[in-house]
This record gives sequence, structure tokens and C-alpha cells, in this order.
Amino acid sequence: MKKIIALLTGLTVVTAAFASCGESAESSSTSEPAATEAATAEETTEAESTTEEETTEAETEAEEEEAEDEEENYETGDASLDNIRNQDEIGENELLVLSFGTSYNDSRRLTIGAIEDALESAFPDYSVRRGFTANIIIDHVNSRDGLLIDDVEAALNRAEENGVKNLVVQPTHLMNGLEYNDLIAEVGSHADAFENVSFGEPLLTSDDDFKRVEQAIVDWTSEYDDGKTAICFMGHGTEADSNAVYQKMQDLLTADGYENYFVGTVEATPSVEDILALVKAGEYERVILEPLMVVAGDHANNDMAGDDEDSWKSIFEAEGYEVQCLLRGLGENEAIRQLYVEHAQAAIEAIAE
Repeated sequence: MKKIIALLTGLTVVTAAFASCGESAESSSTSEPAATEAATAEETTEAESTTEEETTEAETEAEEEEAEDEEENYETGDASLDNIRNQDEIGENELLVLSFGTSYNDSRRLTIGAIEDALESAFPDYSVRRGFTANIIIDHVNSRDGLLIDDVEAALNRAEENGVKNLVVQPTHLMNGLEYNDLIAEVGSHADAFENVSFGEPLLTSDDDFKRVEQAIVDWTSEYDDGKTAICFMGHGTEADSNAVYQKMQDLLTADGYENYFVGTVEATPSVEDILALVKAGEYERVILEPLMVVAGDHANNDMAGDDEDSWKSIFEAEGYEVQCLLRGLGENEAIRQLYVEHAQAAIEAIAE
């Protein structure tokens, strides 16, 4: 029987947990992984509210604006160093890594590429391939650098044409949000072409994920933690309920005694104004800014570290702080990559059950 296995903490359960975790640091996002048929995934998507559809449309517009901004920056590194992983001769087992994408060549190679490399090393019986969800980024990289990265549809067609039997999909998404649900539906529409389709979880799914990501970012910035420095992470943000992951991470950091660590977002709350107020309430002399994103793309380079007066860097400097920006994505962190490996491992094991 052909099946699609969605290895995630049941969509409705996750949404409810995220909606409440902003109210209490003790909220749990952990539940047993659920196996669902492709039709169920499609029905779930069809049942999304009008508000969610409007949010998705707004997010898409924001992503397109981000990609258009990226097109103005041609100093992004050597594209030829990146393995775009669109080769044929896949074999029966494929591990498809799906990302939003970025046209910042160095960051793409050091983050998404590094995650893909880690997965390839961990699972030699699987051919690792790449897919991006942002076609505007795909088009830009193709026109600028002559590299054509598969979008999701192209990646799935490639898998079908190559006779893949077991398809494991590992998104590099940060959270169980609307885009993740959309991916389940899109892949589900191709499920009949494969014997098995299994989904790995996004980075921040279980409570254990949050604890391990917390430890990863704290260890990564420990050299700056001198008692006089505020360490601020910038996430993307969304108007969907899943935005609560940022507050959940903030609550966890605070509860564990990392009171000089702050988490904000570009597109939602907590905003940079919220973070600035918290920093000003302390006795800090310096500020470290770093993206809480898989890649260090347009948001990191411009919204966080840019010279415009509304960038996070400029806002904190205007308040008299010494600011240092760390332009590195989470994908560059080995502990973060290991989490993606473990999520993919669970998805692969689900096929054998």
C-alpha cells in the first residue's frame, strides 16, 4: 500500500501548543509522531481558514520582496562552489532536502549545503537531492549564475522519472507552519508515484528540540557573554500561530538564566522595538546581533546588519551601543545540523515500521 508518513507532532496539536506557549513557558509541543495518508494531508490543507490563506499570501509577498532585494546584491560569493544536487541516477532511495532558499551563494553553500552534506554522510544508502520553494530565487540564481536549482515540483518529477521507491523529505524549515503544511500537500499530490513517502520534522518541533537549539546558540556565542553584552537573535517572524516559537525560545532562555539573551523578529513580534526596550532595561554596553535563521541572506545582511537607519544595527547604534553583527546562519552550526540528521533518521525509520 502506497503511503505518506508525516513525521510531525499532529498539525492541530502543534498549532494549539504554539498558540499557548506564548502565555506560559511551561507549554509543551511534544506528542507522538503521526502517520497520515496523502489524502488526509490534502484534506487538512483544504480545511485551512481564510485567515491562514491570507497570511500565506502575505508571507509569499514578503518573501518575494526579500528575493527581489537580494537581486541587488551581487557580492554573494562563488556560485560554482555550491553543489545544487539536481543530478539524475538517484536510485531507489532519495532524501529530498526542501528549503526556502537564498541567492547569497556563500551562505547557501555554508548552511543549506552543509546540512545536505551532513545528511549525505549520515545516510549513504540515500541519494540526497535539493529543492527550493522560492521560484523567484531559483530564477535569479539561474539568470545570474547559470545554475538551475529544482523547485519542489521539478524535484518531485525528477524523483518519479528516476524510479525512486522510497522518498524521504527533510525540510530545513524552522517550525511547523503554513509553508510546512503546504509542502506536505504538494508532496502528497505525487505520493502515488512512490512506494513510501516520509516527512522529517522541522528544526523546532519537540521540547527537546528547543532545549538543544538553545544550547547550540548559547555555546556558539559564549565568547561574547561577558556580563556587559546583550546577545540578540533576529528571527523572520510570521503572523501565523507558529510565530510563538520565538517567544517560547525567549522564555526558555530566560528561565535557564540566560537573561542577556534576546529573541526578536523582522516581520512579527517580538519586534526590534520590543528587544531594544529589554536591552535598555539592563546595564549593557555592547550588543551582538545574529540571525535565528537557517541562512544568512537578505534579512541578515540588510534588515539586521545594514546601514539603513531602520536596520537593527543602526537602531542599536543610535542608542549608543557598540554593535557587532555575526553574519552566519544556523545551518553553519554542527549541533543544528545534527538535529536535522536525527529528524531525517526518524523519517527513514518510519518507512520500515
